[in-house]
Amino acid sequence: MSEIVRKPVRAARGPLVEARRGHRSARTGSGRWAAWGFLAPIVIYLVVFYAYPLFRNIELSLRNYTVRSFVQGDAPFTGFANYVKVLGDPAFGPALWHTAVFTLVSLAFQFAIGLALAVFFAKNFRLSATLRALFLVPWLLPLIVSASTWSWMLNSDSGVVNAALRALGLGPVNWLTSPDWSLWSVTIANIWIGIPFNLVVLYSGLRAISPDVYEAAALDGANGRQRFWSITFPLLRPVSAITLLLGLVYTLKVFDIIWIMTKGGPSGSSTTFATWSYRLGFGNLVPSFGPGAAVGNLLIVTALVFGLIYIRAQRRQGLS
Repeated sequence: MSEIVRKPVRAARGPLVEARRGHRSARTGSGRWAAWGFLAPIVIYLVVFYAYPLFRNIELSLRNYTVRSFVQGDAPFTGFANYVKVLGDPAFGPALWHTAVFTLVSLAFQFAIGLALAVFFAKNFRLSATLRALFLVPWLLPLIVSASTWSWMLNSDSGVVNAALRALGLGPVNWLTSPDWSLWSVTIANIWIGIPFNLVVLYSGLRAISPDVYEAAALDGANGRQRFWSITFPLLRPVSAITLLLGLVYTLKVFDIIWIMTKGGPSGSSTTFATWSYRLGFGNLVPSFGPGAAVGNLLIVTALVFGLIYIRAQRRQGLS
C-alpha cells in the first residue's frame, strides 16, 4: 500500500520540480539580460569615445594623410615612417626635455604642497572646511579662465607680478616672451591648478588613518616629525601612488594652459609633446596628420608604461 502511495506522490512532484527549474532558468536569463542592459551604456561609451579614437589615432600614424586623403580615405600605408620622421625631427629633443621638466616639476610641487595642506587641514580647526572649499576654486575653474588669468598676471607690461617686483625695487621679468622663463611660467600655472586635486585625495587618505595609531605613537614618545615619517607617510603610500599616477597622466596631456599662455613659444621654448602634436596636426597651413598622431601615441605609450609599473608595484605590495 505504501508503495502505491509513494508512486503518485513522486509522480506529482515531477511536474512541480520541472516548473521550478523552468522558473529559475527564466529568472536567470532575465537577470543576465538586465545585467547586459546596465553594461551596454558604459560599453558603448568606451567604444565610441575611447576605443575608436585610439584605433583612429594609431591608423593615422601609420599612413601618409593629406587634407584630400583625410577626407577621401585613400591615404597610402607607410608603416612606422611617421615615427621615424618624428624621432629624427630637430624639435623632438627639446620637446621631450620640456615635457619631462614640465611633468616632473609639476608633479613634485603639486604633491608636496597638496600633502602639506592636507596635513594642515587634518587638524580640523575652525574655518577648516571653509578654507578647504576655497582651495578647490582653481580646480573648479575652466582651464581657459585659469590660463587667461595667469597670462594677465604674468604680462610683462601690465601684469600684477611685475608690478609687485617693481614695488620691491626689482626689474620686470618677461615671463611669457622670454625663452628662459616661458616654460617655468606655464609650469607655475599648472602647479597652481593641480594642487587642489592632490589636497582632496591626500586629505581623504589621511582621514582613513585611525587616530589610535597616532595615540600609540604619542605614548611611545614620538614627536610630530617622527609620527609623520613613520606613520603618516608610509600609510599614505597607496593613496600617494594613485595620486601621482593620475597627476602624471593628466600633466602629460596638458595642452590648454600652455597653448593659451605661450602657444609653445617663444621659439619652441615651452613646446611639449601635447602642443607639438597639435601644431603638427592643426597648427600649420599644411597639416601633418601622421606625425601629429605619432607624437600623440608616444604620449599614450608613456602613460601606459607608468600605468603598468603602478599595477606591477601594487601586485608586489599585495603579495608581500
